[in-house]
Amino acid sequence: MASKAAAVAVDFTRIYSSLGLGKETIASLQAFRKRHSEAQRVSHAYASQPTTIDFAHYRSVLKNQAIVDEAEKTLKEFKPETYDVNAHVKAIETFEAKAVAKAQETEQKIDIELKQLQETLANIEEARPFEQLTTNDVAKAHPRILEAVDTMIKKGKWTVPGYKEKFGDLNLM
Repeated sequence: MASKAAAVAVDFTRIYSSLGLGKETIASLQAFRKRHSEAQRVSHAYASQPTTIDFAHYRSVLKNQAIVDEAEKTLKEFKPETYDVNAHVKAIETFEAKAVAKAQETEQKIDIELKQLQETLANIEEARPFEQLTTNDVAKAHPRILEAVDTMIKKGKWTVPGYKEKFGDLNLM
């Protein structure tokens, strides 16, 4: 009974979205839930059916009593077949082990990404406002810009290619 309450209390949509599970894992979980609900439905359908047979009723309705006697004898001699479900249990345990391994791998990836995002956030919070940056700060951060400007000055180019097309000509003459 406690397992039914636990199954009802699980919010699978929140699990799918909040854990960042892969598409393959979500599809496997959904397929498992579908098979489980179908098995429960079939089980409840069979459990609600009557399990006793009224042979006296059949003897009164049928003329051939030998058939009823043979059916009753067959039912009394019937022994259900037992199946070895260890192979299925082993397959389920293997699937569970893979799912746990993927979940742990995902957790590690998320932890690494979270740590990187926290570092980025700390850098953003410690950074100076854009208005306070100087050309020396930009040149120190990206030396390629300084090299490109030096090359342009040596060649006598005083305009940036594409600037006029993008921003227009600001000359008053």
